[in-house]
Amino acid sequence: MESKFEENVVEIIAVIRRHKIQETKEALSKEGFDQMTFYSVHGRGRQKGRGGLANELDPGLNLINNKADIADNDYSFLPKRMLSLAVKEDDLSKAVKIIIKVNKTGHYGDGKIFVLPVRLVERIRTAEEGLYAIS
Repeated sequence: MESKFEENVVEIIAVIRRHKIQETKEALSKEGFDQMTFYSVHGRGRQKGRGGLANELDPGLNLINNKADIADNDYSFLPKRMLSLAVKEDDLSKAVKIIIKVNKTGHYGDGKIFVLPVRLVERIRTAEEGLYAIS
């Protein structure tokens, strides 16, 4: 199915620290991005979970690069939150900047953002499509 609307919709998927959920939600809502979904997920990046939960909660401890990085602090996968929201392509840059501003600490584990094209959006209740279905 092709959308009947000319404007494109994209999905932003962001994997962020657990304790940044409320601040991220508030910052996005303040700028008009009210429709979003959060998931509880587990994951790891290049560091493969080194630093453990302490590094997740307080990256300033720098547990990855010092002697505290021992087996007790090694987790295969760390608890994270995944945010999903659909936005107009014109709003993509604004939404991504908000997510980065709230979540960037400059330490390992700040997360990742993925942007995917959305081929179809349809509201089940009303059969509205495209931008009408996400606004």
